[in-house]
Amino acid sequence: MSPIRLIDEEDNQIGVVETDEAKRRAQDAELDLVEVSPAASPPVCKIMDYGKWKYAQQKKEQKAKAHAKKSELKGMRLRPNIDDHDLKFKTDKARQFLEDGDKCQFVMLFRGRQMAHQGMARQTMLDIVELLEDVSKVEQPPKMMGRRMTMMLTPDSSGPKKAKDPQAAPIPAAASTSAPPAHPASPPSP
Repeated sequence: MSPIRLIDEEDNQIGVVETDEAKRRAQDAELDLVEVSPAASPPVCKIMDYGKWKYAQQKKEQKAKAHAKKSELKGMRLRPNIDDHDLKFKTDKARQFLEDGDKCQFVMLFRGRQMAHQGMARQTMLDIVELLEDVSKVEQPPKMMGRRMTMMLTPDSSGPKKAKDPQAAPIPAAASTSAPPAHPASPPSP
């Protein structure tokens, strides 16, 4: 038999011993002799309760799996003639989903004559992409499937980009001077 490097049940290094000697020590301790590093020269073996170790590993994996966030698919249904306020409401909700790590699928449903306005619907979808570009990326661009146009957005894992906020932009000095309004509030009295 070849010699092995042995580690006992208290994690103390015993040193290089014959395989038969290591087996005898494991039997005396009523534990198992487990090869932990077969590629090393000499191979490293440890005296341990293999069943208990295996059970502990399974519990660790289950705990890690339970704490892992599972990405869900959230759906948003739209119509081609959606109002601006309704669109903002839908995009705000989609933003929450994306920030929580969920995918978001937008489905534009067409009925009757609405099929003639696919270009307008596609532009609405592209506007949604633009509104959510700081928290998402396009997994599937807008695509027609029968009477539906679908688009899939996934959370952007690169971190939040700077949101475009027109109110936060500094006002140039020339524009900040008070000038008379171009259109008077009320017509001049005769």
